[in-house]
Amino acid sequence: MSDADPRSDPSIWWFAFGYFASYVPYSALTKYVTSTGGVSGNTLLPLSAVASMVGMFAFISAMRWWRYAGRHTVAGVSVPVPSRWTLLSGLCTAAIIPTTTLAYTFSGVSIVFMMLLMRGGVLVIAPVVDFVARRRVRWFSWIALALSISALLAAFSGTASYNLTVVAVVDLVIYLAAYFVRLRFMSRLAKSGDNTARLRYFVEEQMVATPALVATLVIWAFAFHGPMSDDLRLGFTTFWHSGHVATALIIGLFSQGTGVFGGLVLLDKRENTYCVPVNRASSILAGLFASGVLAWVAGTGRVDANELVGAGLILAAIVVLSLPALWQKRVTRDCRSDRVPYPCPPSPRE
Repeated sequence: MSDADPRSDPSIWWFAFGYFASYVPYSALTKYVTSTGGVSGNTLLPLSAVASMVGMFAFISAMRWWRYAGRHTVAGVSVPVPSRWTLLSGLCTAAIIPTTTLAYTFSGVSIVFMMLLMRGGVLVIAPVVDFVARRRVRWFSWIALALSISALLAAFSGTASYNLTVVAVVDLVIYLAAYFVRLRFMSRLAKSGDNTARLRYFVEEQMVATPALVATLVIWAFAFHGPMSDDLRLGFTTFWHSGHVATALIIGLFSQGTGVFGGLVLLDKRENTYCVPVNRASSILAGLFASGVLAWVAGTGRVDANELVGAGLILAAIVVLSLPALWQKRVTRDCRSDRVPYPCPPSPRE
């Protein structure tokens, strides 16, 4: 991404492809190792979080994007620092990372079912975010909202819904609440034509997210007691001697890949009703693909028919949300050619 010439920026669809390509191995490996390898989701978190943190620093350094972050002088050295708002957004991202990973580790709950709840939930949140920001919610957003709710009802009508535990519900609530706050801050501070502002937001958010997650896991593992603390402590200690270390590292790196590409999709200067569907479509298609791979390679069982119906409804919602933005793009292009059979909107100069 360049702040000099917006036309040189990669297409949002390249970021969406990166999100898809990262999400397939991330979700499939997480589900596989926790369902067949005897590893709990909490035990998997520490090492994967450390790998995500290393991947974040490596990516931003390789892209030379540290220069976009705010700076503060400490002992005569200029260091990157987040603003108050990107700090809060980064903490929300730190909550999204483990809740997403844990969502694929619950016994008896499929990848597609959890993805429907999470992705459908964020689509439901989109008009709520617009309402709080006092933006007009257009007709296609309401149609997409109805389709999203229908998708959730379809998913709950299947057998997988009976296996949704209290812990899974809590995981889902934290995930959706974190996304709500994150989208609010993004819309207010970074979604504009200013690439420098968008990259500043991205770097400052990312530099907070995974370090905050690792620090939280360390404190929880060694300062508290209980089943979750015991599992986390295993992740920091004896898990290093297990046969799943390489898999955990790969999961963490691909998890960071979803964070990088997913964040860049959401930070696109276009409206949320365009960017959120692109982001959600990539992950839903990745979940379906990952479930198919697991069913073929590991024999984990076929995707439930109700989940496929729900996924189809979510994709229909995505199409409804995307069409207006695509139509506006076509109108703008046609009006510049002065060969259109419909009236063109007035230009800003008029």
